[in-house]
Amino acid sequence: MSYENKLKQMGYTLEKVELNMGRLMGAVRSGNLVYPSGQVSRWGDVQIKGKVGQDLTVEQGYEAAKLCALGCIRAVHSLVGVDRVVRVVKVLGMVNVGPDFTNTPGVIHGASDTFLEVFGEAGRHARSAVGMVIPENYAVEVEAIFEVQS
Repeated sequence: MSYENKLKQMGYTLEKVELNMGRLMGAVRSGNLVYPSGQVSRWGDVQIKGKVGQDLTVEQGYEAAKLCALGCIRAVHSLVGVDRVVRVVKVLGMVNVGPDFTNTPGVIHGASDTFLEVFGEAGRHARSAVGMVIPENYAVEVEAIFEVQS
């Protein structure tokens, strides 16, 4: 089954988006690697904003990270097509944290689990999960590097 069909089974339709954002690109390719720009916790009409550990629970942060992963996948799809993904190489998960919140891995598991659900073993990746302030108070932002077919 194609990755695009897998996403449809999961209830997500990938629509291509414009990647030229003026000063920056939504995704770029260098050789066999695709680098999406950081994707915040929004998908369609759903936005998850707030500080995890203060305004949001870990579970809400986990759901926010899933939206970010879907955004990364959509950026790859818009550039080269999701079915050309060979593997997810590296993920950087950034969590908008409240005071004393330290369970950033528990939040970013949402992105990792999404990549694994979509890509299977090819979704297993190296990862970092850090806490910081995210622009516009989004709960999570995720960057990922994808290897794609030539």
